[in-house]
Amino acid sequence: MHSRSTSVRNARRQAVAGTTPSAVRALARLCGIGIAAAVAVGLTPAVAEATPRPSDTQISQAQAAADRVQAEIGRLSGQLAAAQDALDGARARSLIALDEYQATEAAYVVAQREAEAAAAAAAQAAADLEVARAQLVAFARRSYMQGSTYSGAAALITAADPGELVQRAALLEAAGSHRSDVVGVVAVLQVQAAEADEVARAGVEQVADLKEHAEATLVVAQAAEVEARREAASLDARQAELETQLATQQAELQSLVGEQAAADRAAQVTPVTVAPKPVAARPAPSGNQTPAGAGNASAAQTAIAAAAAYKGTPYAWGGGGTNGPGWGWGVDEGVHGFDCSGLTQYAYAEAGISIPRNSRAQYSALPKVSSSDLRPGDLVFWATDTSDADTIHHVAIWLGNDRILEAPQSGSVVKESAMRWRGYIGAGRPTA
Repeated sequence: MHSRSTSVRNARRQAVAGTTPSAVRALARLCGIGIAAAVAVGLTPAVAEATPRPSDTQISQAQAAADRVQAEIGRLSGQLAAAQDALDGARARSLIALDEYQATEAAYVVAQREAEAAAAAAAQAAADLEVARAQLVAFARRSYMQGSTYSGAAALITAADPGELVQRAALLEAAGSHRSDVVGVVAVLQVQAAEADEVARAGVEQVADLKEHAEATLVVAQAAEVEARREAASLDARQAELETQLATQQAELQSLVGEQAAADRAAQVTPVTVAPKPVAARPAPSGNQTPAGAGNASAAQTAIAAAAAYKGTPYAWGGGGTNGPGWGWGVDEGVHGFDCSGLTQYAYAEAGISIPRNSRAQYSALPKVSSSDLRPGDLVFWATDTSDADTIHHVAIWLGNDRILEAPQSGSVVKESAMRWRGYIGAGRPTA
């Protein structure tokens, strides 16, 4: 008996020893497939040895479950994307409203200065008119006392002798000429005073209208910013909730199809879409249509360094400008820092270059730059409608290598970021 068992074992060893390497690999593949299939339906390798291959029904059920999980991941990802789009829209509306307020406020300041100048001119014209009128009255009084207001014939007839006659004739001629000059000056000054007064009145009315409009746009801008911040808070809460759900669904999907397959499926559900850089795109038309020249690289670097010195400074809604960081307005009252256009205005003020305060005005004022010709220091702009410069809502400083320096949004700080081509409308060169 012992001899027979030994013979059987030897025969088995010979059979295995005679197995070719390719046969071994094929066997290993079959084993691997069996184990993978077992894992797909939630079985352990130990159970897989007892169940070499799951049934078609089990495979079908596992696939259906994976598809359901994948669909749920897609739904949750879609909700996150929609919430983010809503937030981006709210922020853009807020910034456009802020830009409108800043433009209106700037126009109000200019109108106020012009109205003050017009009022001063009107006061001076009125004073000049009073002086001329006094001179006219004085001339009339002297003429009467000297008898030169008599009719020419009477003055000549009453002359005592030919010498007096000649003298009176000369006086009458001179008096008539002088009287015409005095009356002419008064008439001109009356017209000038009336015109100056009308300009002054119109200026006061314009100032009042602009002030009212500025106050109204500030209310709209503040409401838009409050809404944007409410959307941001809502998104933060919703994002946390959805990301927890996503993690649960992704773990379930991974348990059904494996780690790599789950990752592949997730990539199909939520593909990463990055807007490509526009090739030689011309900036949208607005204001200054002059193509930018080479500019001044040294001044551009000065501006970049000035802005970079404030990295980490808080974003302040409406804050900052030529003189550096400033206090925010409305919802950011008490926050000392920069908004996007306040930062760019300050940076170029440090380089000795004056640009407007708000982003739309900056874009309108600057010579334009093609996307293929961007240089460090250029200002890049974003809009909700890339064909309409009136929808510009953000500006940053181009650093090169697809990097920008910006004051991005509420809750953030001045920082360096990757360039975003989605919503890019064009660029301008302050140093050109």
